[in-house]
Amino acid sequence: MDEGLRARGVSQRFGSRVVLDDVDLDVPPGRVIGLLGPNGAGKTTLMRILFGVLQPDAGTVEWKGRRATDDDRRSWGYMPQERGIYRDMRVHDQLTWIARLHGLDKAAGAAHATDLLERLGLADRAKDKVGDLSGGMAQRVQLAAAMVHEPDVLVLDEPFAGLDPVAVEFLSNVIVEHVRAGRLLLLSSHQLDLVENLCETITLVHHGRVVLRGDVRALKAASPDRYLRVDVTVEPEWLGRVDATIASSDASGSRLRLASSTDATAALDAVRAHATVTDFGVEAPSLSELFLRVAGESAEALHDAEATA
Repeated sequence: MDEGLRARGVSQRFGSRVVLDDVDLDVPPGRVIGLLGPNGAGKTTLMRILFGVLQPDAGTVEWKGRRATDDDRRSWGYMPQERGIYRDMRVHDQLTWIARLHGLDKAAGAAHATDLLERLGLADRAKDKVGDLSGGMAQRVQLAAAMVHEPDVLVLDEPFAGLDPVAVEFLSNVIVEHVRAGRLLLLSSHQLDLVENLCETITLVHHGRVVLRGDVRALKAASPDRYLRVDVTVEPEWLGRVDATIASSDASGSRLRLASSTDATAALDAVRAHATVTDFGVEAPSLSELFLRVAGESAEALHDAEATA
């Protein structure tokens, strides 16, 4: 993968606490790569190492087949989890200024800023101060700030945290456009199910170690787990002798985890004996469910980790 970005054998301790333990990461061009895991897994630390903010105790960061340099990193784009845009500057002026810091002239920087604001649905807010924008709109500006110089490498740390569905869609569309142009994109998130339809390849970390890696579709297809989705709320006693458990349940319906020997039709019939089912399907596990299997933790543990965001 000489044309891409990669980390090899990265380890990091803070005192006696192991934050990263022999982590490998590959970010090839043209694909959305997800660095995923619950809060505290080590994702942000790894991103800081990629950008040279931290020097790892062990391991290397490579760019195009050689060790990455500070000059390489200056051309990359980074959207940190801790937002860093100036609230008293006008949106377009700020983006133009950031583009000029990356070496673009004023006219080119202004043109890039205008284009990004249009693509992010913020063209009518170009003259507003960032401090006057809603949280979701300010986050779109933060993404524009990371992209305004058209970086070959774009790294996004928790880009969807706290966003409404409309803002998530705007950001997702721009992310896809970036990789379809053959550039590199790495995003981190603890919201596994929110990004599973966006990420094509994932590296899933837990307690500083890689616990799952690969193409999302292939990982799901290889899992032995199957789930029956029904549009009714299932009660445990409905399942009777059917070897299935309720994985999740809410107002929209329930999701049943089927044992390897359980016929999906038998599970569906058991539910239909108590309620009218109009929509159902047999599905592969979600990313959250894949994580729970490999990490050996309860659903409550992952929920608690996400709730701290």
